[in-house]
Amino acid sequence: MVKFAPLFVPWERRLQTFMVLQWVFSFLALAQICTVVFVGLLFTRFWVVSVLYAAWWYRDRDTPRQGGRPVQALRRCFLWKYMRDYFPVTLVKTAELDPSRNYLAGFHPHGVLAAGAFVNLCTESTGFPLLFPGIRSHLMMLTLWFRVPFFRDYIMSGGLVTSDKESAAHILSRKEGGNLLAIIVGGAQEALNARPGDSTLLLRNRKGFIRLALMHGAALVPIFSFGENELFDQVENSPGSWLRRIQNRLQKIMGISLPLFHGRGVFQYSFGFIPYRQPITTVVGKPIEVQKTLCPSKEEVDKLHQRYVKELCELFETHKLKYNVPVDQHLEFC
Repeated sequence: MVKFAPLFVPWERRLQTFMVLQWVFSFLALAQICTVVFVGLLFTRFWVVSVLYAAWWYRDRDTPRQGGRPVQALRRCFLWKYMRDYFPVTLVKTAELDPSRNYLAGFHPHGVLAAGAFVNLCTESTGFPLLFPGIRSHLMMLTLWFRVPFFRDYIMSGGLVTSDKESAAHILSRKEGGNLLAIIVGGAQEALNARPGDSTLLLRNRKGFIRLALMHGAALVPIFSFGENELFDQVENSPGSWLRRIQNRLQKIMGISLPLFHGRGVFQYSFGFIPYRQPITTVVGKPIEVQKTLCPSKEEVDKLHQRYVKELCELFETHKLKYNVPVDQHLEFC
């Protein structure tokens, strides 16, 4: 039975829903629309707009891997607080970060659409600059999306950068320090596991970020976002099922995963693509000191990876009871 929203809802809640709706739209459809507009303009009297943009795009092609182009006015926009309050999203600090240093943060879990990562690291609505003064946050995103006209500029304005070694090196090698580069370690593939109650992380063989930290001497910061997997339901796709095999194949071909998820709608609560109103609490762990090693060995990478996993587990176990995680639930790795 379809459950409808009350007829009279406070305007503030309507604004919260609208902000989340536009965010979901941005990451599910805006890139495709931007592509259609760019190509479509070429066949109209406004073709010069696309031609001029293409020329500028070519000249600006390296910006996404050179720190991007964050627009502080957009990151600070008051409208983001409505998206924050929809869930709500809370950022928790457990240790100080030295603004004279650079940090590489592992963000877990991915969830379906990485709502916690976006709100906390691409907007200032949860107070990141106040909690960590002097630290600028950057979030990595699949390089594919930075090849989409117009859309690339929108995502860069929030502090998003490409997920490649050159991009990481540019930020982590800044001598003045004060940068936190976040990587959603499980990536698109982990989104296929995102469902309420799941605590499985794709981390066992993900060691590239560990190697990056060693090469640049960047302290590692584990981040766990409680509630991230509670935002959507997902069609059953257990490993080995026909659906998971198809999703894995498409993920290898396209570079993006296609989870079959659903949440609630705008005017009813039974079905739609808007996330459920579930609290998200993102806990930033204490930094792990890393000795700079230009050419780290496999043993050095494995040793630091084991320490990172241990610190992440301790972070989860220390805080899980505060955020309604059952006492017998623990992190699982694949």
